[in-house]
Amino acid sequence: MAETVRTIERIGARASGHVVDVRDHEAVQALMQRVYDEHGSLDILIALAGGSLGTPRDLDDITPEDLDLVVDVNVKGTFHCCRSVLPFMYRARRGAIVTTSSIGGRQPSPVTGVPYAASKAAIVGMTKKLAKEAGSHGVRVNSVAPGLFLTGRLQGMFDAMEESERRDVLDSIPLGRVPEIREAVDPVLFLAGDESSYITGVVLDINGGRFMPL
Repeated sequence: MAETVRTIERIGARASGHVVDVRDHEAVQALMQRVYDEHGSLDILIALAGGSLGTPRDLDDITPEDLDLVVDVNVKGTFHCCRSVLPFMYRARRGAIVTTSSIGGRQPSPVTGVPYAASKAAIVGMTKKLAKEAGSHGVRVNSVAPGLFLTGRLQGMFDAMEESERRDVLDSIPLGRVPEIREAVDPVLFLAGDESSYITGVVLDINGGRFMPL
C-alpha cells in the first residue's frame, strides 16, 4: 500500500493509504470521515474488498464459519462502504460507486463455492437498489462482474485442474484466452469516470463472452 501511495504521489497527485476491516461498520464510517477530512471530498468509491477468502469450493467441505466469513466481507463489507460514503456524496450532489460482483454470481463457476456465488449475486441486487435510491442525489452506482482473472488463489486452483478441465474452461470463453489484469481495471475506471455519466444500475460483465445475458 505504501508503494502505491508513493507511485501516485510521484505523478503529482495527493494520496493516502489506510487499513480497515470492511466488516466493521464503525471503522468504515470513521475511515470515510478521515479521508474526507484529508482530501476535502469523497467522489468515487470502488468497493473491491472480497473474494472466496480461502474457503472451500465443495459443498461438503464448507462450514458455517466459511459462509459467515464470505458473506460478512463480500456483502456486508460492500454495504458498509457504500452506506458510509453516500452521505458525503449526497451533500455534494455527485459521486460514482463501483461494486464488484463476479461471473460466479451470474452463473455457476467451476472454481468457487456456494457462499461466494450467493454473495456475488447479492452484490448485483444491492447495486441496483442503491442505484435506484441514489440517482435522485446525483450519485451513480454500477457493478463489474469479472470472469476468470487468474490472480492469487485462483491461479493455483486453475493450475491444479486436470488438463481437460483447463481446456473446458478456455473453450467456454469465446475469446479463447484468460484476461490481463488491465482488462478489469479499464472497465472499472470507465464506470467511475465522466465517460459513463448517464449509466447507473448496470452490471458490466468482463468475461470474454463466457456469459452473455440478454
